[in-house]
Amino acid sequence: MTSTPTGNAQRFREFKMPDVGEGLTEAEILSWLVKPGDTVTDGQVVCEVETAKAAVELPIPFNGTVSDLHFGEGTTVDVGTAIITVDTDPGAGPADAPQAPATDAPVAEPADDGAGEAAPAKREPVLVGYGVAASSTKRRPRKQSAGAPAAAAPAEPAEASARAAQQAVQGELNGTVHTPAEQPSVPAQGGEQRDGGRPLAKPPVRKLAKDLGVDLALIVPTGPDGVVTRDDVHAAASAPAGRPAAQPAPAAQPAEQGSSRAAASQAPAVEPQSLTSIRERRVPVKGVRKATAAAMVGSAFTAPHVTEFVTIDVTRTMKLVKRLKEDPEMAGLRVNPLLLVAKALLVAIRRNPDVNASWDEANQEIVYKDYVNLGIAAATPRGLIVPNIKDAHAKTLPELSTALSDLVSTAREGKTSPADMQGGTVTITNVGVFGVDTGTPILNPGESAILAFGAIKDQPWVHKGEVKPRKVTTLALSFDHRLVDGELGSRVLADVAAVLEHPKRLITWT
Repeated sequence: MTSTPTGNAQRFREFKMPDVGEGLTEAEILSWLVKPGDTVTDGQVVCEVETAKAAVELPIPFNGTVSDLHFGEGTTVDVGTAIITVDTDPGAGPADAPQAPATDAPVAEPADDGAGEAAPAKREPVLVGYGVAASSTKRRPRKQSAGAPAAAAPAEPAEASARAAQQAVQGELNGTVHTPAEQPSVPAQGGEQRDGGRPLAKPPVRKLAKDLGVDLALIVPTGPDGVVTRDDVHAAASAPAGRPAAQPAPAAQPAEQGSSRAAASQAPAVEPQSLTSIRERRVPVKGVRKATAAAMVGSAFTAPHVTEFVTIDVTRTMKLVKRLKEDPEMAGLRVNPLLLVAKALLVAIRRNPDVNASWDEANQEIVYKDYVNLGIAAATPRGLIVPNIKDAHAKTLPELSTALSDLVSTAREGKTSPADMQGGTVTITNVGVFGVDTGTPILNPGESAILAFGAIKDQPWVHKGEVKPRKVTTLALSFDHRLVDGELGSRVLADVAAVLEHPKRLITWT
């Protein structure tokens, strides 16, 4: 990041990426809510960012006019890096705005006058998020016209042979085979040659190719000046299904095809990845998913997990859910089986308080907790998160229903704050909503237990000495065996099952 000129230090102010959590080091810019030229006021939300824990809105701390957005959407920025510059005194007349921090964004090139010489450099608008700056870079070497001497030495024989092999393989996939003489060439007038074999494509097209798993080096460009277009990428992505990656050249003679295959066979073998890349898709691991992956690996290989299972008849609980929905005291509240499972777990923890603990590795101590922050695993578009209901043990059933509804809706909107995902003690994961019977859940780091609630299904069940169809589900409780031994874990799971089989225990046990 370049420093702000002294004369503009008070006028142009930079807003830096804050630490919106506890000790977070980076955040990804999800969306900008302003653009250069917009007027902003103190406290106005200017962008939304995603940290390793949640999506957060960032308000600007001063008034003025947006001068520059230093990073584009989708960029991961370190905490403390300037992300936006604001002109706090736009009425003072023109001034030299501070330069944006260096990024990997492409730099605008000087216009060509058609005579092979670049026109004088001038300021041009570029993509939002990359600022406006005069270019000082040189154009790539121009491709020579027919008959003109080559400007660069030919490629090394091995490199050229490998490239020919790759193109031959791509031709086989597309249904066309080109010999070196047949390869479509980049237009001579106004075109650019591939710089060191690197294909020409605009940043959005490169991103599209990356998302679709297409190797740009294997695409025959059809755009002006030999630039790979979006249509070229889409054509290459669908080539295995029968559509060619580009307009096919006239059919080659059998002898030429044979010579092409012979050249490919004599060339170094093409890596298998180059053949399968158009059928694979790679997505960077970042944000919530990256944090979740690290936490799960740490938990799985730190806490010794034990999982126990119990299958129970919850017909009476389902009848209670129906009656509660009709109860005026619960009017307007969300009443579902998960609500009663949460209440049953809280009752079981009250009866077995030692299960509510954590392991302090540094001090070699077990920390017993007299409060329950009940985590609820929630699937969101950005990955699985586990926000928790603070002091859930002290809430009545209507209060628990309200807190549960707010927690789930906020998570699905991606608005869960980092504070809501910290300090959990036990967790419930409702795998039944996906039609899954049960699973072996991994503990949320720092917690002692996690309860998996499976799908409720009609199954034959022995009830009062007769086999009848009943509402049946399976519960699975995973716990940290350093904190919870088999007896304690079994008692907790048995108590949860007992409450759900006979929900009147919600009254008699509390």
